[in-house]
Amino acid sequence: MRAVGIFSLLLLLASVMVSAIAVVWTRHQSRSLFVQLSQMQSQRDELNIEYGQLELEQATWAEPRRIDSEARTKLGMFAPRPQDVQLVRQ
Repeated sequence: MRAVGIFSLLLLLASVMVSAIAVVWTRHQSRSLFVQLSQMQSQRDELNIEYGQLELEQATWAEPRRIDSEARTKLGMFAPRPQDVQLVRQ
């Protein structure tokens, strides 16, 4: 009977030790994942800011007045005169 008691006690002690190690490992994993989550949220925020800046830049470059100005100055384009316009009918 005494051997069974000692075996039970050792089994219980081993179970407690395994449980304690599992708790420590789980908390470590949780903290590591939280740090990773925080870094990814920061990266997301930076990307959102960059996306907003790119949208603003795109809107600026696509503005009709700017396109017209670039076409006239850099490409030498101009609006046709009314007598140069021909209407094509099907």
